[in-house]
Amino acid sequence: MSRARYALVAAAGLLLAATGCTSLQGTGDKGYVSGDGAIRTIAVADRGDPVALSGQDLEGRKLSLATMHGKPAVVTVWGAWCADCHREAPYVVAAAKQLGSVAHFVGIDSRDPGTAQAKAFQSRYDITWPSFYSPGGEALLSFPGVITPNSVPATVVLDAQGRPAAAINGAVPSTRTLVQMVREVAQGG
Repeated sequence: MSRARYALVAAAGLLLAATGCTSLQGTGDKGYVSGDGAIRTIAVADRGDPVALSGQDLEGRKLSLATMHGKPAVVTVWGAWCADCHREAPYVVAAAKQLGSVAHFVGIDSRDPGTAQAKAFQSRYDITWPSFYSPGGEALLSFPGVITPNSVPATVVLDAQGRPAAAINGAVPSTRTLVQMVREVAQGG
């Protein structure tokens, strides 16, 4: 291998390591996409049917989005292996505290191979709401056209009927951003 090619391969390896993009982070060979954090809102007239998602939480108990109708619900997609998820967690927790009873919060733990890492993540950030356990990421298929099946992190705000009203494909950029999104949806937007 030429010296220039070796330097190029070494630089690429360092870049991948620096950005955290390795197959050792719980995603196996499935990959993931950390979005740009762009906010997408969906007009009331353009919202489809309520999201139908039921499964088990990290404790093995039944969990369903249908039980959260009546006020907005914030659905956070995360994984304990995801560096951006660790960065956004304090913003999401602060937003939940600011919003209080205005909205439900629920997570989707995607691609963690077991619940131990996920529970440690929730404990570390004092996350008190339940999370669906989706080790293969299948739960994300419940949001077609809103987030992609390999988007981690992502956040979807459902309206009071359980329909996607706003989404962030990528990390939540600030507590204020998430609070404003939820308040707009709660006010009928």
